[in-house]
Amino acid sequence: MPTNRKVIGEDGMYNLLQGLRVLDLTAIVLGPYATQIIGDFGADVIKIEPPTGDLFRAVRPGRSDSMGAGFLNLNRNKKSVALDLKSDEGKDAFYKLVATADVVVHNMRPSAAKKLEIDYATLLAIKPDLIYCTAAGYGQDGRNANEPAYDDIIQASSGMAHLNANERKEPRFLPTVICDKVGGLHLALAILGGVAYQARTGKGCQIEAPMFETMVSFLMVEQMAGMSFEPPLGGIGYDRLLSPYRRPFKTKDSYVTVLPYNAKHWGAFLTFVGREDLVSADWVQDSVKRSENVDKLYKVVADAMPSRTTAEWLKALRDLDIPCAPIAELSELFDDAHLKDVGFFQHFDHPTEGPLVSCRSPFRVSGMEEQSDSPAPSIGEHNGIFK
Repeated sequence: MPTNRKVIGEDGMYNLLQGLRVLDLTAIVLGPYATQIIGDFGADVIKIEPPTGDLFRAVRPGRSDSMGAGFLNLNRNKKSVALDLKSDEGKDAFYKLVATADVVVHNMRPSAAKKLEIDYATLLAIKPDLIYCTAAGYGQDGRNANEPAYDDIIQASSGMAHLNANERKEPRFLPTVICDKVGGLHLALAILGGVAYQARTGKGCQIEAPMFETMVSFLMVEQMAGMSFEPPLGGIGYDRLLSPYRRPFKTKDSYVTVLPYNAKHWGAFLTFVGREDLVSADWVQDSVKRSENVDKLYKVVADAMPSRTTAEWLKALRDLDIPCAPIAELSELFDDAHLKDVGFFQHFDHPTEGPLVSCRSPFRVSGMEEQSDSPAPSIGEHNGIFK
């Protein structure tokens, strides 16, 4: 633990988007994940919260009622303005901010945004060159446009839970909010696309990045497979990824991941484990036939792994230049040598929450001034902006 702690993180944001003002009405994970990226790039992100705050503030663990760990990890480099958008006073204050903003982003259903009078048509009348980005559950032109959506709902409806089924074919959720975070990345890209368009044309635009369509697109990149053609050249699913043998392999003392990916890798691996008889086989040398016989190949790997410890395998595989990795537990990452090399985990003092640890932005930008991060704000901490 460092002794020279900072009030804020040692590594900080960049001024790539300096001068860009973003009004962020999003809550929970998806939207805040996106706008934190935008804030890390130097934009002036103003988080518009109800007087009670973003609901995610209360999710434990935390030292106080309004600063849970998840909220702290999603809301650095933002200001907080607390407004009751259901009141005339709150709405008027918001409209004044819209007149100064470049971007407005929210993850409400279309009906909710219209009811609050923060829909695109209303805000466009205030700021004609506004970039208006939304990330509701479903696209506004479909029948599900006004259906509620959370990560579990989209994992189910997008096919993710079925794809992640266990050996008994029982669908399972991934133990992370994958749809929220993938959706957040797409929303951040949508914001940046709008900013580029505005810079080029001087005009605003409306962009939607719905969770459902985003996740289906994300999964179908490789899983659409033979269904990409008309008529189909095969069924749905990428065979290598669906192989029951594609998993961490059990060694003498734990588990390891190994991925011989090309003919050179497979030749080196098979020779090392004493299966020279397979090296020249066409289903090893030919990439198409390797895919068709991936179960057989992975079984050879699985059968060989228990003969050595994980450390022994890692040394041998790295000597052969075959991609491999140990199976890390999340708690072990705090001591990961590479993450220490790059200063990934920051230790700092939050002005209200005390000593904290956080992940810095994964981005690194050269040739540009780096500014200090600002910690996640208290509810309405920046309401003085109206004075």
